[in-house]
Amino acid sequence: MNQENQFDAIVVGTGISGGWAAKELCENGLKTLVLERGRMVEHIKDYPTMHDDPWDMTLNGELTKEDKKQYHIQKRLNWAPDQSNKHFFVNDLDHPYVQTKRFDWIRGYQVGGRSLIWGRQSYRWSDIDFNANKKEGVSIDWPVRYKDIEPWYDKVEEYIGVSGEKLGLEVLPDGKFQPAMHLNCVEEDFKKNTADNFDDGRLVTIGRTAHITDPDATFEGRGVCQNRDRCWRGCPFGGYFSSNSSTLPAAERTGNMTLRPNSIVHEVIYDDVTKKATGVRVIDTETNEKLVFKAKVIFLCASSMASVGILLQSKSKRFPNGLGNDSDALGRGIMDHHYKLGATAKVDGYLDKYYKGRRANGFYIPRFVNLNDKTKRDGYLRGFGYQGTASRGDWSESIGEMGYGQELKEAVLKPGSWTIGVTGFGEFLPYDDNRVTLSLTEKDKWGLPQLAFDVEFKENEMNMRKDIVKEIMTMFKRAGFKDVQSYEESSYPGLGIHEMGGARMGHSAKTSILNKHNQVHLVPNVYVTDGAFMTSSSCVNPSLTYMAFTARAANHAAEQFKKGSFNS
Repeated sequence: MNQENQFDAIVVGTGISGGWAAKELCENGLKTLVLERGRMVEHIKDYPTMHDDPWDMTLNGELTKEDKKQYHIQKRLNWAPDQSNKHFFVNDLDHPYVQTKRFDWIRGYQVGGRSLIWGRQSYRWSDIDFNANKKEGVSIDWPVRYKDIEPWYDKVEEYIGVSGEKLGLEVLPDGKFQPAMHLNCVEEDFKKNTADNFDDGRLVTIGRTAHITDPDATFEGRGVCQNRDRCWRGCPFGGYFSSNSSTLPAAERTGNMTLRPNSIVHEVIYDDVTKKATGVRVIDTETNEKLVFKAKVIFLCASSMASVGILLQSKSKRFPNGLGNDSDALGRGIMDHHYKLGATAKVDGYLDKYYKGRRANGFYIPRFVNLNDKTKRDGYLRGFGYQGTASRGDWSESIGEMGYGQELKEAVLKPGSWTIGVTGFGEFLPYDDNRVTLSLTEKDKWGLPQLAFDVEFKENEMNMRKDIVKEIMTMFKRAGFKDVQSYEESSYPGLGIHEMGGARMGHSAKTSILNKHNQVHLVPNVYVTDGAFMTSSSCVNPSLTYMAFTARAANHAAEQFKKGSFNS
């Protein structure tokens, strides 16, 4: 590639946000260079374990001792990585970072990023979320409200395919849904018991998930979800949304996209005369060659912490502390969601019932606290939701039994009893002293400064965690479930895989990095649309919001480009 080529736009990153930026910019006619630091992954072709069973893999899919060393931080998830999907997670030995306080940074460096391994839960924010900072005097106010983002939620949901149930809740706005997946019999019972036993607005619904469920719907190159629940291996059917199956092919079909993997962007180049960015500096991971690519519009979608790192490294005479960082807000206000706490229980009855397929979804309990005077809680602000599932055990329950002969043979062929489990996800407030910086001493294998994390849960989060456990225990007991047990494992920021903040949106360059269109206040041809732009965190999974803001920002950028606003 001729590095002197002048592109209309550059998109950094190919995950949830980068794919949408590429699609929208290319469909608007902009010649767009898409840069990905990881390797190439082609849809279907590069999903090596998509059809494998446990017996097709060494150690039935468990990581080897050597693997566990290489993925020692990624493995803190417990459920991943394993032999079936380790190739979609970073090798921690090759990609170190500094933990002033423990931060579990879960990453996927390849074309498609974490869109290949995300949980696909897709929920809209409401004005309860957008208004919270201003109402409570926390951090700074969002420069947008729900009405600004609503049409973009519509656009994204209709394009990616989100299945779900309409509820009419203010705290969880309804969307443009595919047919909802079904709750099983125990989950339906829990739903009824919750409605009967509580009058504070709490309810149980099926999760809203980015899976195509309508067999008559038309999604170019994608098919309906097959209920295999092998999503983290890459879906050959395209049943769930990923950049690889959807937005990147759409961008490619325009003829306007140039995709370049193995390209680490480490700096946005700023021109003191024009007061605009002119391009990016890149290191080729295969040749170590240092390159420069130029464009009139730049989108940072490298993942929230990586984009913050790029901005921090983008120093100039005008911006000695990072691009657009007059406010000293860059790297501050890092957030995540609570994780690894909740409850489990045993459920009597329903032994004549089972379910079909492996539904890649669970039930959801939307936020029901701190919404009004009736639901006010002492000790913490904001709220939480729950995600969970009910299922039947299998033949492994019989392994420890003292049985033999025909009786044992019959027992191991029958499913066991029903159990139910729930995990809480709580909001994390934005604190300025929860921050990421560039290490002054530690560098990576390419000579770039490592990111240093100084992030922790504080009193508000700790108090909320107590209530998360208490409330679900109460709900399970009132439902009549047996052997109700709470659990709370060690959990640190990052492990919810919803890390966000660091380049927040706001009304002024004096207190924030980005304006209401995701533009850097002081360098308007640079947009940041991954999780770095978040000014608060809500308690719902954030990816749908990232996509909606990205689509909105990319169309704004295309309009400004066509007007000549970014010309030197």
